[in-house]
Amino acid sequence: MSAYQLAKDKQIFIFELDDVLFPAKDYLLQVYYLFSQFIEYSEQKNAQSILDFMRLEYGNTGTDALFQKTAKKFELKESYQYNFDLLHQNARLPLKLLLYKNMLDFLQELVMERKKIFIVTAGNPEQQLNKIKQTEWNGLEKYLTVFFTDELKQPKSEIFQNILNHNNLSAEDALVFGANKFDEQQSKLINLTYIVSLETYKKYD
Repeated sequence: MSAYQLAKDKQIFIFELDDVLFPAKDYLLQVYYLFSQFIEYSEQKNAQSILDFMRLEYGNTGTDALFQKTAKKFELKESYQYNFDLLHQNARLPLKLLLYKNMLDFLQELVMERKKIFIVTAGNPEQQLNKIKQTEWNGLEKYLTVFFTDELKQPKSEIFQNILNHNNLSAEDALVFGANKFDEQQSKLINLTYIVSLETYKKYD
């Protein structure tokens, strides 16, 4: 069954941000670009070499200890960890984040059908808000209600249930789009229908 078919009988749609509405790497790679530029200015080290290294490491092993690996490779002071972390929270991106094309079409369809759209996102609230502010929503932003799980200090399942309660709806009225097994488990705790794979909504490609 396609996401469109599942959506027909639903009233509420809940989304994560990273790798659901847009690729997480689109934000991170721009942060790494800005960090490499900062190091070039501060230490006169080649920004392109630093960026190429960070891209390769991220592609191979993800974000794990990326600053430490970069610092060791280019002999950077540990104090630059602060700048690295700060950029993740408040970077002014060179390019806006773009929604997956199929998700943009899907969200626009939901708005046309007067469905309710929620974003429930985990991670550093300041960083997640920064992503939201720098996303090209194509006018959709006024139809979004956002919850930051780390700020609320609540599990996603509890936030999902609160959304349902506030709207006087039951589990069969909602559809969750997540990014990992944890999102799936949180949805299943309160019997919410869950979708993870972008392949599910190929109708919108």
